[in-house]
Formats: sequence, C-alpha cells, structure tokens
Amino acid sequence: MVVRGYRQEEGIDFKESFAPVARMEAIRIFLAYAAHKSFTVFQIDIKTAFLHGTLKEDVYVCQPKGFIDFDHPSHVYKLKKALYGLKQAPKAWYDELSTFLLQNHFIKGTIDPTLFIWCFDDDILMSNYVLEILKKYGMKTCDLVGTPMEIKDKFNLDQNRTPVDATKYRSMTGALMYLTSSRPDIVHATCLCARYQAKPTKKHLKEVKRIFCYLRRTINMGLWYTKDFGFELTGFSDADYAGCKDTFKSTSGGAQFLGEKMVSCSSKKQDCMELSIAEAKYVSLSTCCAQVIWIQTQLMNYGFHFNKILIYYDSKSAIAISCNPVQHSRTKHIAVRYHFIKEHVEKGTIKLYFVKTDNQLADLFTKALPVDQLNYLVRLLGMRNLSPHELERLEKSR
Repeated sequence: MVVRGYRQEEGIDFKESFAPVARMEAIRIFLAYAAHKSFTVFQIDIKTAFLHGTLKEDVYVCQPKGFIDFDHPSHVYKLKKALYGLKQAPKAWYDELSTFLLQNHFIKGTIDPTLFIWCFDDDILMSNYVLEILKKYGMKTCDLVGTPMEIKDKFNLDQNRTPVDATKYRSMTGALMYLTSSRPDIVHATCLCARYQAKPTKKHLKEVKRIFCYLRRTINMGLWYTKDFGFELTGFSDADYAGCKDTFKSTSGGAQFLGEKMVSCSSKKQDCMELSIAEAKYVSLSTCCAQVIWIQTQLMNYGFHFNKILIYYDSKSAIAISCNPVQHSRTKHIAVRYHFIKEHVEKGTIKLYFVKTDNQLADLFTKALPVDQLNYLVRLLGMRNLSPHELERLEKSR
C-alpha cells in the first residue's frame, strides 16, 4: 500500500520531511577504516523499513479501494505507523533507527548524523549488479571496449540529431550513477552522459552504451582496500579547460585517499567561467581542499587528527596563486568562496605538492584517456580484478 503523499499539506499533515542520507564518501571512509583495523563488516537490509517509523503527527487516510466498509464508507483510518508515500516517512524511519541505536549506547557522529559508533575484510562486490543491468538493457552480448570513452568524441547538446526515449536514457544513466560508488573508472564518462538527460539523442545514447560495453569487459573490477599500507589523508586535484562544448566551462576532478585507499572522487562541471587553464585548476584545487577538510572533520569521530594534509597538483601556476596571500588583480573576478584555500595553506592545514601530469590520479576524472594511461591510473586508484580466483591470490599476497 502506497500513500498519495503529493496530496499532503505542510503544517497540517507533516511538519518536517528531511531525513539525512549517508554520503558515499562517508561509507568509503568507514570501509577504509575497517580494512585498516582488520574489522569484519556486516551488512543488514531492513525489509519494508519505512513501515516501522512512528508518526508524530495525526495522519488520516481514506479507506483503500477494495477494502471499503459499506456500512461506513465515509470513515477514515488514523495511522499509527508510517506508510510508503508519506513525505515524513523517511524522517520517521531515521528517528526510529536513531533512537534505537542511541538507546543501545551508540554515539552519533558530530558531523555526519548517519554515522553511529559503538566503541567496545569482507568484500562488497558489484559484479552481480553489473550483470543485472547488462541483461536489463540488452547488453549482455555487446562488443568489448578498453575505455569508457573515446578520446576523439566530444559531448554537446547535439540539437540537430535524432532524439531518443528520455525515460530509458535516464534509467541507464541512473544505473551507472549507482555503480560509480565502487567504479571510479566510469565516474567521468557517466557524469558527462548525465548532463544530457533532458533531451538525449542517439549520439548520447551511443556514449552510454559504450560505458556498458566497457563494463562487460571489466565486470569484476572494483576497489581493493588493504590493511598493510598507511592511513594518511591525501588528495589529488586536476581540471581541464573549457571542456564543455555547450557552455565552455571547465571540469574539476578530484580524488582523496586514506593511505592507498581511495575514499572519495568527483568529476563536476565548474559553475563559473574561467579565463585561463591556471584559473580553472585553481578553482578545482579549492574544491578539492573543501572535500579534504570535510573528510578531516569526519575522521575526528574515529580519533584521527590530521594536519598538513598533502594535495597533489600538476599546475605550478595554480599552486603559486594558492600560496600567495595577496589577491592578484588577475584573480579578483573569481568567486570569493574559492579563495578560502589560501587561508588553509597559510595556516598549514593544507600543503600543496607538485606532481607530473603522468602521475596525476585526478586526470582520470577530467577527460577521456588512452587505454594504457587509463589502466595505469586505475591501478593506482586501488582498483583490481576482484574475481574469486584473483581475490584468493590477493589475499595470499598480503
């Protein structure tokens, strides 16, 4: 039974509907910490979770069709528990779960309200999910390709081409977005395809199908978290210049690591127009700094206090801008919020380190790469072939 929540009125049927959702970076940090400490991770799935939420408001529903009492057809039901469709159902379930965990001596995270800690290596594989979506979209026998994107292909609105079913296109990109949580190698290609969900064309659909072809070739690939390496927080940041052919805006790419375990990555079009590659990279560097500071704060819940966090970059010009506390006239047009990195560099929270482009791990999140460079960076990100045989070999080599 699903309630028609769109008929609810705020202030009458519900007061608050927001419920916190765990960020994917928080989940990766948790898994990286568990691997570092050799913890065993258990996963639980609550069946019909929303039906367990207790309502704080008085909510009445009409009698459902097929179950109407003919003696009292105008009577309504007063709900004791939440139903799917109610706008406050997610929050009611969060409150129910949160109360239970707190009563059982868990401590809620100071920054992330979805993290509960009780102070007192299994693997999570997505290969079955890849098989399911390949079957769902008729791609089980598709050709194999070595990269998720062709270098020569340029994405644009493609307004003069044949449109395709937008619903199917969104469904396919949505399936890929879910998969990016454990497949950073398809993050950039998927994010590019997601930009054209409003009016997709055959050209856009072809690019989406290429990602599926790449997945079929690399079906068992995934992030491999080892215990043996360190747990230092580091970041990599990069940007292209005017890569979007519709708006001529640049794309920021970033990756953050705990030791050699990648816990966060992003590929996002910048929201401002830059006048040079140095400016585009400076904005990307600031975005990476913000993510690193968030992770640093998150890790305080685990008892870690990082300082002088290294961010690797391949632009000496952007590093020079970040390390100079004086505002240059050439950068005064950049939004003020991007200049906060100067403060963190000056305080010593962040330390910038130059790295050659060939070893810039964030390069993977800004543009299409040839197969050799892609495979090289994918391995540095900590991705491995997680087939049963390979998992056994990796376990023995630890």
